[in-house]
Amino acid sequence: WLLMEYPSNFIGKLRFQISEWNWMAKLEEYVRTGKPLDFHSFMSATEWANYQDGMRDLSVNTAKELAEKVKLPPNATKMLDIGGSHGLYSVELCKKHPSLNSTILELPGAIDRASAIAAQHGLTNRVHYLAGNALTDDLGEQQYDLIMINNVVHHFTDEDNLKLAQKAARALKPDGMYAVGEFIRGNKPGEGGAVASGAGLYFSLTSESGTWSIDEINSWQQKAGLKTQKPISLMTLPGWKMVVARK
Repeated sequence: WLLMEYPSNFIGKLRFQISEWNWMAKLEEYVRTGKPLDFHSFMSATEWANYQDGMRDLSVNTAKELAEKVKLPPNATKMLDIGGSHGLYSVELCKKHPSLNSTILELPGAIDRASAIAAQHGLTNRVHYLAGNALTDDLGEQQYDLIMINNVVHHFTDEDNLKLAQKAARALKPDGMYAVGEFIRGNKPGEGGAVASGAGLYFSLTSESGTWSIDEINSWQQKAGLKTQKPISLMTLPGWKMVVARK
């Protein structure tokens, strides 16, 4: 885990954790005031680079397992990866499905380092980056076989996530899939386990939202007119699930 030449090393995550410890030091102030940090709005170029490297480290094995478990239509050609960061989820899905191309929609500050990570996998002709914001940009109509958003909806409010699900439903082709990957919180306090509960506190401090339950994620998908399916669990990331629905 600490050797640079090992593909699954955690060096980038440990480097980024210096920033995370500084953020967590403000926890007492957050508990007293209720005012979150909203770290996306003030990170420097170096912090963005460390952030992207850290997210890559957390996803390198998970992306491979997920690509094996996501069932796409056999003729799938186009996917949208919202907040796809380092691109590993898109890269592994494109390796699995030779006809598939991916557009990664990311915030402008994230693209330079993220695209450099994706380029290391030699799929730049099929994995493309687009600067934008999924909450405000038009996602189009009946364009995608898969719209995937991993480790992002914990930054959004309930209202934001419903609007995003509605936009995703409009942008999907018939039988297309809207897939939300997240650490899952229980329906009642104490049901979510230490990972989901700790992540919920961390995300509420850093970006004013938090983790969600399967029922809450399903409710956005159902209100958008999508049909929910059995969530996908991963051995490489306990406590995390991909909550899927089809058009």
